[in-house]
Formats: sequence, structure tokens, C-alpha cells
Amino acid sequence: MTSRIDAVMDAAIANQTIVGAELAVARHGDIVYRRTAGWFDREAGAPMIDNAIYRLASVTKPIVAATALAMVDEGLIGLHEPVKQYIPWFAPRLQDGREGAITIHHLLTHTAGLSYGYPQDPEITTGLGQTERSLQENFSRVARHPLAYVPGSAWQYSVAIDVLGAVLAQVHGGTLGDAVKAHVTGPLGMTETGFFVADESRLAKPYADGVPPTPMTDPQAVEGDNGPVVFSPSRIFSKTAFQSGGAGMAGTPADVLRFLEAMLNGGGGVVSRDTVAAAFSNQIGEVEREAGQRFGYFGAIVDDPVAAGSPSAKGTVNWGGVYGHSWLIDPANGLSLISMSNTALEGCTGRYPKDIIQAVYAELT
Repeated sequence: MTSRIDAVMDAAIANQTIVGAELAVARHGDIVYRRTAGWFDREAGAPMIDNAIYRLASVTKPIVAATALAMVDEGLIGLHEPVKQYIPWFAPRLQDGREGAITIHHLLTHTAGLSYGYPQDPEITTGLGQTERSLQENFSRVARHPLAYVPGSAWQYSVAIDVLGAVLAQVHGGTLGDAVKAHVTGPLGMTETGFFVADESRLAKPYADGVPPTPMTDPQAVEGDNGPVVFSPSRIFSKTAFQSGGAGMAGTPADVLRFLEAMLNGGGGVVSRDTVAAAFSNQIGEVEREAGQRFGYFGAIVDDPVAAGSPSAKGTVNWGGVYGHSWLIDPANGLSLISMSNTALEGCTGRYPKDIIQAVYAELT
């Protein structure tokens, strides 16, 4: 499994759409492709290193979701229990003033009625921007705003996993990082992944889209399909910013692949096999989403590969991270993949991850 994938990585580096990248692919438990390409620090002339540490952005989400599911398995929280049972300060209302009955299930599936932007309240921040606020201080502000819809009636990507993180921290006691380490990263041996940087010398230098991409400033706005995304690369070092369940972790390709493989193979002993099966299945019914896709507890689910324009099999789970990452788990083919880069947003939502996935599946055939 080399030539087609090598060509995609080489072209992205040569065309200067990606500065540096790593890719790891496992099939039936064996690593079938592993490569680094491009620059770890282009200005210093440093090539990309093997198993660098990256700011994970939304690659944080499935890890925090698995933490929640492990706690469900242990009876610490209930999927269909109201969120306000765990954090009474979070009880937003509907637009008509009635209370919105948000459950853990709604948070996991992004069907809670929340949004990823609150322009009417610029004090609210997400897991990418710098802040001095705690989870409660930030998301109690979110709770003051009406929900966008009745929970369960629609799908909208949102700060839901950040709110879920507040629940997990409250129930576990201590920080969200403590809960994640106790239930997922610790048992799986993901020693270099968490709300910290395990080795600053291996932290990939972040770049913003451009021709060529430019080193990120702090803050750094990068234009996306739905408006600018504002990054704060220094946030990972903050001792006061809330630990963001939606975007706040850093980690390595090896650790993330270990996590994906654990979920592919029935939960790796941290989440029960039945719970993982539920997480890999449609949990949003028939509410509107992108063509050919549903949503489970970890990410999007390919329900119709043709309609979704995906080479992966029906039932494949996938998502990404705006700092430049993309992942998938394809149970039908026994395949897991983590593509990480230091280039936002191209490595996540641009042409690059799509071309990588096409090349991987072309190699399979």
C-alpha cells in the first residue's frame, strides 16, 4: 500500500497546500501504511518527524465521547438522563420560553439545539480560542441563549461535546482530563495524548492555509466554508482555560490510531462491545444531514456510500479536526486511518484528506 498514497502526499507537499503530514493506516490489526512527509518546521528547514504531537481540535471529540460511554457502561451517567441532573447550571430554554430537555444522548449526537457560534454574545468562546474562563463560567453563558430547535428534532454541529465535558468532570470529580485519563487514555496506554503537551520539542508548528501556507499567529483567523475559524495555538499551554471536550487535546498519530483500533475491535476493554456497536449505528433517526450520512456517538456514519461520494463501506465512521486532521473506522473492511497535518484547514476540510481516502481505497482494490 504505497504508490497512490505516496503520490497524494508528495503532490500536496510539492503544491504547497500541506506543509507537513503523517498518515497511519491499519487493516485487520496490522499497520499497512505509515509515512511522514513535508516539514515539521519549514522555516527552520526541519523535516516532519515520526509521531509528532499535534493540537487535535475535534479529534478530541471521539475520545471524550468514549469517556462518556465508558461512564455510561459503569452506571455513572445515563444516556437518556437530563443534562441538568448533572450540571444544574446548564438548562437552556426553547425560543418560546419552555425548558429544553437536553439529554446526554443529545449532546453526543449534536441534536441538543446548541450552536458553534453565538455572535450575539462575543464573550462565549469555544475550545480553539484563548480564554481565562472555566467550563461553568463559559457555558453558563451559552445556557442563557434560546436553543436553535427542540432537542432531538434536528442535527447541528455545536459546542455539545464541550458541555458533555463539563458533565464528565462534574461526575468523575476533578478535571475533564482526569476523567479521560481514568476511563480511556490511561487504560489504552495513550500516554502522549491529553490536555497537555507530552514533549514540547515534538509539538508540530501550526500553519494557516495560503499559497503557500503561513505560520500561525496567535490569534489566527482562517477562512472556512462557514466563516472564519479563530485559532489560538498557545491555548494548549494555558493553566486557566477550560479543558475543551470538543477541541482541547493534543496527541500523536500512534495514540490516536491505538484508540481507533480499540473502538474498531469492540471497545478495547474501555467501552463495552454492545455500547460500541450502538455508537457505530445511526443515533439520529431521519433528521436532515449531508447526503448519504447519518451520525452515531463518535462521528458521521456513511449510510449510502454512493450518495455520500465516499469510497468507504456502508457503516464507516469518520470525522476530523480543523488543525489539519481526518480519521475513519471502516468495520466492514477492518480498516482504521488517521491522517494528521500541521496545516489548517486544508488537512481537515480541503482536498487533501479526500484524496488520501480515495488513494487508500484504491490500494485496497
